[in-house]
Amino acid sequence: MTRSALSLTVDAQALAEVVAAHLPAAAPLTAVPAAADERPAPEALAVVATCAGSPGATFVLVAETVVADLTAAGVAAGTPVAVADALRPALEAAADGLGTLDAVRTESAGTALQGDTTVYALQADGETLAWFGVRVTQTHVPAQAGGRVPTQRTNMRVLYDVEMTLTVELGRTRLPLRDVLDLAPGAVLELDRAASSPADILVNGRLIARGEVVVVDEDYGVRITQIVSGQEGEA
Repeated sequence: MTRSALSLTVDAQALAEVVAAHLPAAAPLTAVPAAADERPAPEALAVVATCAGSPGATFVLVAETVVADLTAAGVAAGTPVAVADALRPALEAAADGLGTLDAVRTESAGTALQGDTTVYALQADGETLAWFGVRVTQTHVPAQAGGRVPTQRTNMRVLYDVEMTLTVELGRTRLPLRDVLDLAPGAVLELDRAASSPADILVNGRLIARGEVVVVDEDYGVRITQIVSGQEGEA
């Protein structure tokens, strides 16, 4: 896939700039398209994340040196922080508005940056401190004449017994890593919604409904008050 083809579905430059802005570097980083022969050392540690959406994408971030101070501080405090965890906020920022960030793993940069990956050098004062790559893993299905989207005929009954994960979400918040490391029993986290707001009900990370939290036989439950439309669930 060429960069021009990638730009039809994912704005790779914008994603790289978001990642650069969210990395804890000592100086502001700028995302610069990397030439074909410009790559990190093949043995460098790469954090790879899959973003489930339409289109979906795979992110590759090589920035171990940028978070070296954070990981060292975690070790000194007795709460080691993995490189993947230190870089996850930057990857989540890139996924925001595109889809849901799924599994995060580590592998060598030489393996992670193979294939149709658009690569950016993240630089400060002309010096490359990190690398970011993105490749599309799922694209929109083109509509046929009349606006219909082609579908594959299948018997849905064979899927009826497939179990799916349902999650009830009361709210979210974002914290700097330093505040996360300072968390202790008794700490109170303020979420991003009022106490009277309904909870979100998600299936495999996708919003499908909203409801009220209730108690059922001393266990928590949720009473559905709204079914979310397909477009709103993707937002």
